[in-house]
Amino acid sequence: MQVCVIGTGYVGLVTGVCLSHIGHDVICVDNNEEKVKLMQSGQSPIYEPGLSELMQSSAASGRLQFTSDLAQGVAHGEILFIAVGTPPLPTGESDTRYVEAVARGIGANLNGDYKVIVNKSTVPIGSGDWVRMIVLEGVDEQQKSQKSLVTAGNVSSKAKEEQANFDVVSNPEFLREGSAVYDTFNPDRIVLGSNSPKALGMMKDLYQPLVNREAAQDKSLPPVPVVVTDLSSAEMIKYAANSFLATKISFINEVANICDRVGADVTQVAQGIGLDSRIGSKFLNAGIGWGGSCFPKDVAALIHTADDYGYEPELLKAAVNVNVRQRLIILEKLQHELKILKGKTIGLLGLTFKPDTDDMRDAPALQLIEQLNRLGAKVKAYDPIVSQSGLSHGLSGVIIEGNAEMLADGCDALVLVTDWQEFVKLNYQKMATLMTHPVIIDGRNCLDPKVLKEAGFHYLGVGR
Repeated sequence: MQVCVIGTGYVGLVTGVCLSHIGHDVICVDNNEEKVKLMQSGQSPIYEPGLSELMQSSAASGRLQFTSDLAQGVAHGEILFIAVGTPPLPTGESDTRYVEAVARGIGANLNGDYKVIVNKSTVPIGSGDWVRMIVLEGVDEQQKSQKSLVTAGNVSSKAKEEQANFDVVSNPEFLREGSAVYDTFNPDRIVLGSNSPKALGMMKDLYQPLVNREAAQDKSLPPVPVVVTDLSSAEMIKYAANSFLATKISFINEVANICDRVGADVTQVAQGIGLDSRIGSKFLNAGIGWGGSCFPKDVAALIHTADDYGYEPELLKAAVNVNVRQRLIILEKLQHELKILKGKTIGLLGLTFKPDTDDMRDAPALQLIEQLNRLGAKVKAYDPIVSQSGLSHGLSGVIIEGNAEMLADGCDALVLVTDWQEFVKLNYQKMATLMTHPVIIDGRNCLDPKVLKEAGFHYLGVGR
């Protein structure tokens, strides 16, 4: 099928590349000319395991193109994905200006051929009808600019109907950064929100190779469930899923803080409750809290929606408050061990909000850096991606080191912030000898306390 993906961030680029890999003819559109040139040269603008290789092979096969020309993309695609960002506003609601601009641009370039317009961006509940309205406004504006269709300032309603031949589908994504390619080929479910049988039929055809596990790691698994809903329910599924996972993390962090006080080990507690099939073991890793581009934004947006409609979402607000407090737990542990932090050197192992990504959005490390600077500490950091990529230019108040041993040199304490696999295998014995005070706070509970103690460290976890 012919596909156009508008927006080449984490969601858009992965979606476009993976759809081309399973045999579709894809054009990815972005209004950033430099970014488009980079992708046309075969380079990915983001770090995502496996993405660059797939992108290069799909481009070489001719099934994947990149352009800044929206008109070209709209003309090409039977299915048009809107995959632009919806960053949070200070109120918590999503900033939909980019979705609006794309929807209006699509409307201005429709030519009467039937199109399925897919909301892949995480948009406020009820946005399906709103997108349809904006697309129609774009059609209207285009026709008004065509003098042959203007009569006394009015556009022919028949001409407008012929050109506005489209349906809107909500198709939320459930990709984890660092595992986005894997998640695309091995989805837990595919959610399609629409009342149009024609649009739903085309979307099912598009995803059939994924439903049948043709690109899955384990092809023997049963077909992927396809959940068909109305537009608003599909949008709510996305918010509800991320809000539940964020709440689950906040819950185990709350338990961890109680464990610290009563002498229990939260890793053992999590194992014990995770074996209950009603609970499950995933997202029960206590630590420094959740961050990134999805959880904070989506929980805030759902809270804002609830407030708009007169409901007090007390549980969601509590999950946010626990998460905010959790980031300060590390500061409390540092102050307990080192007392006054002014004049001390603190090293951060990891900067990105999670491993296997270069994304720094709402990363816990940023708040730690800010607070440590406020308390007069010198902050250093090493991150496998940030240290090597040059992305550190946007960071302030922190010295970026080239490796873990350079980071440890002269530090009064280390804090493991991001659970990169590389950090499990560091030469901690040597690192301890380089430090002023060999103290390590494991903010992700991913290290072996026994190994660290044998290496000469005073080890502290979260809830251990």
